[in-house]
Amino acid sequence: MNKKILIIYYSHKGSTNALANEIALGVESTDCESVVRTVPKINASDTTISKDKPVQGPPYVTKNDLIEASGLIIGSPTRFGNMAAPLKFFIDGTSDLWLNRTLEGKPFGLFTSTSSMHGGQEMTLFSMATPFLHHGMIWVGTPLIHELGSTKTGGSPYGASHVHLDWNQSLSKEEKIIASSLGQRVAKIASLLV
Repeated sequence: MNKKILIIYYSHKGSTNALANEIALGVESTDCESVVRTVPKINASDTTISKDKPVQGPPYVTKNDLIEASGLIIGSPTRFGNMAAPLKFFIDGTSDLWLNRTLEGKPFGLFTSTSSMHGGQEMTLFSMATPFLHHGMIWVGTPLIHELGSTKTGGSPYGASHVHLDWNQSLSKEEKIIASSLGQRVAKIASLLV
């Protein structure tokens, strides 16, 4: 059986996308395949979903991607301590999967990015975890590695993160290692559970 780890994210300016790429590298370093997907943008002024197809980058996620995955890793920029609306809109549409217990027992990990040091990263990770815990999934945090204790940028036990500041516009070395380690860890746990 080909084990797939689905990496779903929404990225507004590219930081969450950069984390997704590092996480995918971590997944690919195991015997699992990374499947990277995004969600459509929501037009805030009229609350409609963008009908545009991605010109570049990953395709939009489908419920079938969720069904086929052995594990999920979900990412969003922080919006007032919560996930961005486009990702939440997609997740809110998965109640049929919840009713059928489709995702139950699968592992999931989380990642986020902010533009300030205390911008609500951990609250965002917790808010993103809630629907997946309702699905009966197993939350996988980041492994306890040296970089988690020494980072002056992003990263937490709850998931990978990036702090986009004037002096840290690209992912720091520690942020890359933490993100890759999260991808590896979710993939390894998914392999054990399959």
